[in-house]
Amino acid sequence: MERKLTCIICPLGCELTVQLEDKEILDISGHTCPRGKAYAEAECTAPTRTLTTTVRCSDGSLVPVKTQTPIPKEKMSECMEILNGVTAALPLAIGDVIVEDVFGSKVVATQNKP
Repeated sequence: MERKLTCIICPLGCELTVQLEDKEILDISGHTCPRGKAYAEAECTAPTRTLTTTVRCSDGSLVPVKTQTPIPKEKMSECMEILNGVTAALPLAIGDVIVEDVFGSKVVATQNKP
C-alpha cells in the first residue's frame, strides 16, 4: 500500500510517499531532511495532534485551551467529551492547568481571564 503525505514540520511542505505492508513501513521517499522522515514514520504508525478548543468558565464565558503536548489522534473526540464537562475556575492565567491528565497531556489555558 502506498500513502501520500505532505510534511507539515517546516515550510518546505515536502510531498512524502510511504510504502506500507500490513502497517509496517517499507520505505519513505520525498523528504529533504530527517525531520520529514520522522514525521512520516509517526504519522503512519502513531499519529498525534495538539487539541485546541474552549472550556466553559465559572462565570459562563469561554476560555481557549490546548493540550500541552500532542495526544493520540484517535483520542481527540474522547478528549473533547471530557472537556465538555469541565468548568474552569476564575481567575486564569496563560499556562494555568485546566485538566491535569488527558491521555498523557495537561490541558492549559491559552488566554488570561480575570
